[in-house]
Amino acid sequence: MNTLDLKGKRAVITGGARGMGFAFAQRFLESGASVALWDISPDTLNKAEAALAAKGTVTSQMVNVADYASVEARAAAVTGALGGIDILVNAAGIAGVNTPLTDYPIDTWNAVMDVNLNGIFHTCRAVVPYMQKNDYGRIVNIASMAGKDGNPNASAYSVSKAGVIGLTKSLGKELATSGIRVNVICPAVIKTEMLADVTEEQIGYMLAKILMGRMGTVEEIASMVGWMCSEECSYSTGAVFDLSGGRATY
Repeated sequence: MNTLDLKGKRAVITGGARGMGFAFAQRFLESGASVALWDISPDTLNKAEAALAAKGTVTSQMVNVADYASVEARAAAVTGALGGIDILVNAAGIAGVNTPLTDYPIDTWNAVMDVNLNGIFHTCRAVVPYMQKNDYGRIVNIASMAGKDGNPNASAYSVSKAGVIGLTKSLGKELATSGIRVNVICPAVIKTEMLADVTEEQIGYMLAKILMGRMGTVEEIASMVGWMCSEECSYSTGAVFDLSGGRATY
């Protein structure tokens, strides 16, 4: 494992209590950062914080990223607890359901948009002003290859992730002359708990498009995201990074 230098950096990770978010937190702590885990499940947060406590400074807050008031309050609390925010990784997300668009439940569509897209708008809106005070920040948004290609029977998920790519490009350009970098990563299938909400047929469709013939691991995406959150990632902003096992074609 390559060494990353995140010493002294203060990171907020949404969806940080499990899956990719937990892997990011682990890698950040091992690299010298302090970490605030944001998630919606208090039990999962407590377990994650306990599991990571020996690795460094870690705190956790129950946050519903779909609720701006919740995000705004927690951003202020983290700033008070850690002294600032240097890194924001938006890993919170839900898969929705796999069904044709004509049958897609309206409530589920809205829920996917609220978490996957509006949630990132909320966190960026609340956290960027704290980064601007120090003229430094690294924001990494987790999108998906579905946001670039569009997966059939996954319209809400595909649209929400396409929106994340567009939001990242826009915000990256807004902040390009500052010390804040905003980038997005588009993984193919990563082996996490979220796959429990995806049909075997859908998983098979996605795997068939990956030339390596396997899912990615949370450790692999954590390595790339860790670098994207470091000072070394200084000349990329509004950029899309692929982690697709050969699926990406543009």
